[in-house]
Amino acid sequence: MRAEIVKISSENPELSLVKYAADQIRSGEVLGMPTDTFYGLAADPFNLRAVDKVYDIKSRSRHKPLSLLIASVDQAEELAKELPEEFYALARKFWPGPLTVIVQAGSRLPLKVTANTGNVALRVPNARIPLAVVTAAAIPITATSANLSGAAECTSAEQVRDQLHGRINIIVDGGPSPRDVASTIVDLSDDTARWRILREGAIPADQISTFFAQG
Repeated sequence: MRAEIVKISSENPELSLVKYAADQIRSGEVLGMPTDTFYGLAADPFNLRAVDKVYDIKSRSRHKPLSLLIASVDQAEELAKELPEEFYALARKFWPGPLTVIVQAGSRLPLKVTANTGNVALRVPNARIPLAVVTAAAIPITATSANLSGAAECTSAEQVRDQLHGRINIIVDGGPSPRDVASTIVDLSDDTARWRILREGAIPADQISTFFAQG
């Protein structure tokens, strides 16, 4: 099976191609797609069959939750329980951008997406293609990296095609990734700990620490 490559401009995403990608996601397909970090696997998180496909494509453990790309803080409010003040402060400062924030998941999110953790990881990417697709689809999309678990992350559509050959039907080619470092992950799901950095990535840990110290 040869993957269909859909070339979309990263500067001015063509509306017809964005709509095509969004429609494919809404119909249950899993797409390889650029973000503002690595290429990711984009699927409808409310479609359990599509979520299963994401895990199968990556050979990913079902115990690991899937992060989601969203278009706005309003969308985050629809997916989470009551959000802490720290969330709004981080979102104002770092979104859109390479910051993934873990919060307590709302009841409408399938347990498969959260891997029964009760939490969800959210990010508004600083890249036009994924934002346009999320907006056109009118749903959040999964954002886990488009690679086999344990293998190197992909920074181009060609790398996604080569690594996931035969496992994926459609790849959106938005050119090379703007950066080759993963997003920084901050966990706000623990009421007592307030916040903690789970992974240092594109945003340095000391920048997050300084931000909270000033707050």
